[in-house]
Amino acid sequence: MSDVYAVRRELLRDRCAAAGTAAALVTRPANVRYLSGASPQGAVLLVGPAEDVLFSAGVPTGEADEGRLDDRLAVSVLSGPGGDPAVAAADMAASVRADSLAVEEHHLTVARHRALRSVAPRLRLGDLGTAVEQQRLVKDEEEIACLRIAAEIADQALGELLESILVGRTERHLALELERRLVDHGADGPAFPTSVGTGPHSGRSRHRPSDRRVEEGDFLTVSLGANYRGYRCEIGRTFVIGTTPASWQIELYDLVFAAQRAGREALLPGAAYRDVDHAARSVLDSAGHGEALAPWTGHGVGLEIDEDPQLAPTAMGKLDACVPVTVEPGVHLPGRGGVRIDDTLVVRPEADGGPELLTITTKELLAL
Repeated sequence: MSDVYAVRRELLRDRCAAAGTAAALVTRPANVRYLSGASPQGAVLLVGPAEDVLFSAGVPTGEADEGRLDDRLAVSVLSGPGGDPAVAAADMAASVRADSLAVEEHHLTVARHRALRSVAPRLRLGDLGTAVEQQRLVKDEEEIACLRIAAEIADQALGELLESILVGRTERHLALELERRLVDHGADGPAFPTSVGTGPHSGRSRHRPSDRRVEEGDFLTVSLGANYRGYRCEIGRTFVIGTTPASWQIELYDLVFAAQRAGREALLPGAAYRDVDHAARSVLDSAGHGEALAPWTGHGVGLEIDEDPQLAPTAMGKLDACVPVTVEPGVHLPGRGGVRIDDTLVVRPEADGGPELLTITTKELLAL
């Protein structure tokens, strides 16, 4: 992987050179990890005109939560406590006579930006913008392999839960059990806080689990994901507890399933982000649920669980092949509950079989 990280940094260096910037300071943790292989707590990366250096307050540990650092990358560990790696990086850029430095203004605080100016007053600071995030959009096959494993782990954890007795257990307890099972199956941890919603809580987007207990006849919605080597997937499913579903539950489930399928089928290279959103949203809107829909139908995944692209009504841009995204429409009826169905997929051309489904737990409406 060292060559991969070096190539990624070289692409960023070329982009900076084309913009007339001598060096770049990367501070957003996911971007640091993308370019260096690891993101120790508080570490920053200086992509210089000749040498790239990771600045860190402590020695990188190589633990799973921070990743394994590119062994070809120079590392500078701050000598004393309380120092700022970003300030140290700007100081080095100035010392090698760089005249300009592109920084991630969308991530830096105002105070930190002022500190950079203070330590290197002759260094012209520019905005790197979302250059690294744009590089991260299209995943290579090794990244997709990590996402595929993360999806397999999430599928395993969810499948085991479905085989257990659920009635009488709290949302909070079920969420904790799912997160434990993720780790048991090889995840570095959950990709995001696991959501379990029962009865009137079901169908809510990112519902925080409560002490409500599962009851017969409830809708149960579960949303979870695994973090594997820094890469994060997402899966969401809805079930009925202990009895034959009521007619309104079947109708609502079939509607959301149709919307989710329409969104999945629209995932092709060249498709506009907003068109994918419209494909799913229009199904629910035509049934009178437009006001209850989330601002987006899906989003990108990778080193972060919610990254570009955003599949939303006003989103600009078009999909490329090898971009992993979620498709996650849902409807919540206040006081009754609702349905959410969520998959992680990779955009593939029709010649390669169309979108690759990573999360494969059944989407049949099961009575558990």
